[in-house]
Amino acid sequence: MSAETLTITTPDGSFSAYARGKGPAIIVIQEIFGINQVMRDICDDLAASGYRAICPDLFWRIEPGIELTDKTDAEWKQAFDLFGKFDPDKGVEDIAATIAYARNEGAGKVGAVGFCLGGLLAYLTACRTDCDASVGYYGVGIQDRLGEAGKISAPLLLHIAGKDQFVPPDAQKAVMDALKPNPKVELHHYPDRDHAFARVGGAHFDKADAETANNRTMAFFDKHLG
Repeated sequence: MSAETLTITTPDGSFSAYARGKGPAIIVIQEIFGINQVMRDICDDLAASGYRAICPDLFWRIEPGIELTDKTDAEWKQAFDLFGKFDPDKGVEDIAATIAYARNEGAGKVGAVGFCLGGLLAYLTACRTDCDASVGYYGVGIQDRLGEAGKISAPLLLHIAGKDQFVPPDAQKAVMDALKPNPKVELHHYPDRDHAFARVGGAHFDKADAETANNRTMAFFDKHLG
């Protein structure tokens, strides 16, 4: 099935989303680079696995349609500038609107998977929305939002990079200590990996651990969305 561009309307305005596939829906939550080729490839892979993948443009309030790579210093600077201006609370509202859109399309169950900034947003999605299952890869800043952990009512899977340059060891420990007692939460720690170890083509990409993490993610979604 070919890719689609969706328009999702909220009280604040409308934004676009990249979508592909049929089946239970998975909201793909971007990194700080916008909906780039990495995000589209993730959507395409999910579609090939029997899911309806939808990636909303969460930077639409700042710069709609922005698409960056991790290959140049200028793009990194622009990405961090966007990150600095981004309101995570509004981002979760947009994810909730995307979940509602998917349900209105007819999706029986809806999951979410996010990376980096999206990893934080996946955690918040589990805390604040009716998402059926959420997955976060190397989320940044979760330790500052642990006060919301008690609101997690649907399954959540987190992949934590042990040598994450953006999440120090004490922050990782705080997250794991706070979430481990929750039977709804599944935690996987990759002690030798840096941030974005699952980003194909990235500086810290590790094929073996990325494959392990992705297999765990798919098993998780197959269990909770299938």
